[in-house]
Amino acid sequence: MRYTARSLMAGLITLCATAGQAQMLETSARAAYVYDQTTGTVLLAKDAEIPLPPASMSKLMTIYMAFEAIADGRLSVDDILPVSAHAASFGGSSMFLDTTDRVRVEDLLRGVIVLSGNDASVVLAEALSPDGTEAGFGRMMTDRARQLGMTQSVFVNASGWPAAGHRMSVKDLGILSSRLISDFPTFYPLFSETEFAFDNRVPSNSQNRNPILAMGIGADGLKTGHTEASGYGLTASVKRGDRRLIMVINGLESVKARADESQRLVEWGFREFDNYQLFTAGETVTQADVWLGDMATVPLVIKDDLAITLPRSARRDMKVTVTYEGPLPAPISAGTQVATLHVTVPDMAPVSMPLVTGTEVGQLDFMGRISSAIGHIVWGAAGG
Repeated sequence: MRYTARSLMAGLITLCATAGQAQMLETSARAAYVYDQTTGTVLLAKDAEIPLPPASMSKLMTIYMAFEAIADGRLSVDDILPVSAHAASFGGSSMFLDTTDRVRVEDLLRGVIVLSGNDASVVLAEALSPDGTEAGFGRMMTDRARQLGMTQSVFVNASGWPAAGHRMSVKDLGILSSRLISDFPTFYPLFSETEFAFDNRVPSNSQNRNPILAMGIGADGLKTGHTEASGYGLTASVKRGDRRLIMVINGLESVKARADESQRLVEWGFREFDNYQLFTAGETVTQADVWLGDMATVPLVIKDDLAITLPRSARRDMKVTVTYEGPLPAPISAGTQVATLHVTVPDMAPVSMPLVTGTEVGQLDFMGRISSAIGHIVWGAAGG
């Protein structure tokens, strides 16, 4: 028999899935992706999986690779790296390095993150590449991106300099941003630095171009991008209280449009959605009936925290159910998966989580089983 427990704690639940209602929001960006990192919820996805020129936003992958190299001991923040003629040849955003420079890795990291230095990106790439070339590093980046689940990313260079075939989707940039934040909490604060005057070479070039860092909205990263082919883009992260939103846009027409649309999407994500704690790990969700056991019921327990996101207006339409095949025959071991928790809201993908037995249930002795069976026959027949 399939049992269903209805309306468990209705009103406390949201959905950990793509929020279908969010797709209705219009944006002037060519592609956009808004993601609640706290619960893994996609709030907005417009052409999110289409590979596009990412411009300097692809430097986030260079930084990720550098952070990994530092974490596993292949590189140190105190290492001094030479500047090749190839690295020094780059124009555009720059640390203004030349071939006589020897630069600390920590300065190069800031040069990429704060100044968006193309030259700094290439110096790091050549140091980490197995063959000492930027092209070799690009192949490393592409391989590592696949391992991280970034299926629409191909890297030809380390900086995002315009090149045929150099592409990323805004979803991939969102995945990468989430990994940078979660994998490297010690280094991530570099992204919130608003100024880096390397060697005081070009003071007018010392400002971080991320437009929302100075808006007072909780922004703490990540990276701008612009080329003629890509338009203006931004990969950003904003944290308020326990919530963190990651927002990626690409293909805007101007610096102002990028700043305005970034702020609009972030404010929309915080205003229209919220996160709700449904259950905490180890909490009993409901009780399941037991057949021929020394207990009539057994608690069904959720193993992990369940905090999920949905539009504030959709809370009243949420439903929570538990299904299992029962009654459960004794004996029953504690921690056995026997049921499933379902959370549904109209226009959103459902969420399902396993439930396990919260305690051990022994089997009745022979006389107890006989008595229970007789009672079931008598009362079951009478109730039929």
